Amino acid sequence: MKNVYPVFFTKADTVILVEVPDLEILTEGKDMSDAIEMARDAIELKCVSLEDDGIEIPLPSGLHALDVNSGTFAEEGDTVISFVDIDSGEYRRKIDTKTVRRNVTLPSWLNYEAEHAGINVSRLLQEALMKVLNVEQAL
Repeated sequence: MKNVYPVFFTKADTVILVEVPDLEILTEGKDMSDAIEMARDAIELKCVSLEDDGIEIPLPSGLHALDVNSGTFAEEGDTVISFVDIDSGEYRRKIDTKTVRRNVTLPSWLNYEAEHAGINVSRLLQEALMKVLNVEQAL
């Protein structure tokens, strides 16, 4: 899932405090660049967790529905709203690298040919699925 969420960034004394109101996320970064990274990582993790639990992911609020003065960190410093883009599918490919065992049924003659040709059937199936699904393997 790709989306763009509004995020509150509050400049405090030594850090940037981060709040994602739509997903009830609080985090921080050492500077604005780090705060955006932390927000993106937290949002993608939350979305993947909600997907895994079968819970509907809240849609982003419109700017008109948000008030920086009502944010959790409103009293800590100056707050701005910015948007952070996320891609939970890409995030899942980066973090979920474990392999799962699947049984595949092949005709015996085809299995024989593949073995004798030195073809790794598991790898071939992975490559074919990635091509059909139009996804890339995360590095």
